[in-house]
Amino acid sequence: MSPPHKFHPLSRALHWTMAVAIVAMLFIGVGMASTVSGARTFLLPAHRSLGVVLLALAAVRLGVRLARRAPPLPEDMPAWQRRAAGASQIVLYVLMFTIPIVGWAMLSAGGSPVTLLGGVQLPSIAPQSPALYAALRRAHTFLALLLFGAFLQHLAAALFHLLIRRDDVFATMAPRWGRRRDG
Repeated sequence: MSPPHKFHPLSRALHWTMAVAIVAMLFIGVGMASTVSGARTFLLPAHRSLGVVLLALAAVRLGVRLARRAPPLPEDMPAWQRRAAGASQIVLYVLMFTIPIVGWAMLSAGGSPVTLLGGVQLPSIAPQSPALYAALRRAHTFLALLLFGAFLQHLAAALFHLLIRRDDVFATMAPRWGRRRDG
């Protein structure tokens, strides 16, 4: 079987859906943490629910990724860039799973149930402890900042392939973008 030329359509749909949701989540998190206004009463449950949705989507995405081969990277791409691409993918997947789980554990440690929009309440996954809550809150913030940095690096790499290298890497995830351009 020859390698695919594009990611599976479900992979592409999950990629772009999650990209928008993760950016929204980062902004909601910053807004939630930096306000005491009435907006917090909307932002807090939205952040929690979106975190659970992102965790579920990450699981589906990982399943699709493991079941379907990724398109090959360009043969002329330096080995260090190939390794960096693989490492950045691993970092992104780890963060997509770790951040919502740490957030859920943080809320459990703080005695706050994770209640989704619609009233569904998730079980506690950590013992109640103010010290554990504080540590998990710092970890959640640090991991979110790390995700923001990884997201920017991923975006920069995508733009590098699209605008500088002008290879087909971007086109494998965004099917509307054309093949290698000459000139």
